[in-house]
Amino acid sequence: MKKLAAWLLKCFGWSVEITVPDYPKCIICVAPHTSNWDFVIGKLVYASVGRKAGFLMKDTWFFWPLGVFFRSMGGIAVPRKRKSTVSLTDLIVEKFNASERLALAITPEGTRSRTTRWHTGFLHIAIQSSVPIVLGVIDFKTKNVFIKDTFVPSGDIEKDIRTIKDYYKPYQGKYPENFSTE
Repeated sequence: MKKLAAWLLKCFGWSVEITVPDYPKCIICVAPHTSNWDFVIGKLVYASVGRKAGFLMKDTWFFWPLGVFFRSMGGIAVPRKRKSTVSLTDLIVEKFNASERLALAITPEGTRSRTTRWHTGFLHIAIQSSVPIVLGVIDFKTKNVFIKDTFVPSGDIEKDIRTIKDYYKPYQGKYPENFSTE
């Protein structure tokens, strides 16, 4: 799979640079997120370097037979309507604490549409699970994907999300009008 993923990316003109360690546990913060292609490219990129990562996706995608397929790839369904008294953040913290190895890709925008309100659950998860956050960029303007930096949350959620938004400011999603770091 590693060679096939690398070949596909090369055929479509994408370059990949991943210099962060292969942490046993980490959150991969991925932005910009403006298209379903982000998922495909992200999975290919991580596979091209021989790594595996789970991901969060809204539960409406987990119907038969796609649900079986997404779960087999590490997908975790995010309920659109909360039915449980346990928060998604708490469930993922439990998953990190119970796992020897878990990399989980999260798009803080939480949508492919334009939004200035980025979700901060990934910061809470990282703090509560004591896992690093690696910053993954999918830049459609340059066709570069890279994960070069590790972010350690300070605990000041507002400051941390501002720092992360500033990090992603120079990059462009497939649909640039749908990406905001304001």
